[in-house]
Amino acid sequence: MGNPDRLSSLDASFLHLEEGGAHMHVGSCMLFEGVAPSYEEFVAQLDRRLHLVPRYRQKLAFVPLNQARPVWVDDPHFNAGYHIRHTALPEPAGMQELRALSGRVLSGRLDRSKPLWEIWLVDRVAGERFAVISKTHHCLVDGVSGVDVTNVLFDLEPEPELLGDDRSAPPPPWEPRPEPSAAALLADALLERTTAPVELAREMGGALTRPMELAERAGTVMAGIGAVAMAGMNAPPSPYNTPIGPHRRFAWVEDDLARLKGVKSSLGGTINDVVLTAVTGALRTHLRARKHVVEGLTLRAMVPVSVRAEAERGALGNRVSAVYAPLPVSVADPAERYRIVREAMAGLKESGQAVGAEVLTRLTGFAPPTVLAQSARLQTRQRMFNLTVTNVPGPQFPLYLLGRRLQRIFPQVPLAGNAALGIAIMSYDGTINFGLIGDFDVLSDLDELALALEDALDELSALAGEPAPTPVGNGRVPADVTSATP
Repeated sequence: MGNPDRLSSLDASFLHLEEGGAHMHVGSCMLFEGVAPSYEEFVAQLDRRLHLVPRYRQKLAFVPLNQARPVWVDDPHFNAGYHIRHTALPEPAGMQELRALSGRVLSGRLDRSKPLWEIWLVDRVAGERFAVISKTHHCLVDGVSGVDVTNVLFDLEPEPELLGDDRSAPPPPWEPRPEPSAAALLADALLERTTAPVELAREMGGALTRPMELAERAGTVMAGIGAVAMAGMNAPPSPYNTPIGPHRRFAWVEDDLARLKGVKSSLGGTINDVVLTAVTGALRTHLRARKHVVEGLTLRAMVPVSVRAEAERGALGNRVSAVYAPLPVSVADPAERYRIVREAMAGLKESGQAVGAEVLTRLTGFAPPTVLAQSARLQTRQRMFNLTVTNVPGPQFPLYLLGRRLQRIFPQVPLAGNAALGIAIMSYDGTINFGLIGDFDVLSDLDELALALEDALDELSALAGEPAPTPVGNGRVPADVTSATP
């Protein structure tokens, strides 16, 4: 076989976390203006561009006896029709029904014998709109270029062919490479076992030729590993940390990005500080409504961050790790809450916690797969954090699908272990959109949390003297609306 396209240790860990009720796919619900294209048009659009993301025609091949991490191989039986689904909401239908459908779609685990993605065209959304729900396994998302299947769907203009966009040209014929045998997979795995120490020594030797840079980096890394060790202590108990089932609820909140930027400018800090403070306020309201004691309570959020070194700027690839951010739900005053979050996030950046976590993750690449699997599962059972909060900056210009304008993107993060709640945030074309995913049974009141988040955003905006946002989408989520049914 030679030079197999093997999963990284981080990507493999997402497979190991997928047990019990956990589904390790990321996803989104995208809302578009206009009447939906036909299913045939939608499939043809995607089929014309799939060659731009070859990973989406590949599946995982597992090494016999679990002697190495899986490798990506071409799927000789690839059928776009299996991955591209079509459904319609009952009429009349609005955001309530779309959220319910999103929850159901996100509740299903992807089939590991096929390429690990699905995309759903959803017709008949109220107001002459339609939706696209995407679902992609976390181990498949391309960390090198940041490209996924939704990117190739979009155009920068309503009629890109008039601008000479060659992505609409007929695609090259699909010629899958032969699938490797079990013996070839095992032979490559054993060969890698013998060469891994040599590769590690070569990397170390290269680093020794830059002693000043190495010393500076080593100091940062060691401080970061120490910070990771301190953060590794258990997060406090909360209603959000309990064994999860397979079913999901999905809710969302939208706001004006300019309004949140105004809060940031008025109070200092970053957009991430604003987002985390709003989430903290929403969790405080939600916990109190559940009669949970918040006095003296500080929750912990896992927040993905970039760990790219200065010398790596401009290079391809995402270098992402995480910090554990404190969420002071015990604090009633929003101004004080913001100050605590802002200072804590600034301190975490200085501590190097993210760098230390990233180094430890990379070192697991030299661990046997069984050890890696046990380590990944152990981390989720230790309750190192209460929930995930991830903020992804998106394009600040409109995108189009077959001439229809994309209005909103509501993102989704996976749930695993004992974490029953996740919040993903994505900005797009002047808006900032929050996607809340929750275990169906544990978070039966997820929509109440969405309402609390809207109130927390309004509270921070009022503190900064920013006006209320103009309703541009679905508006507030009714308190009595459920987001999915098993």
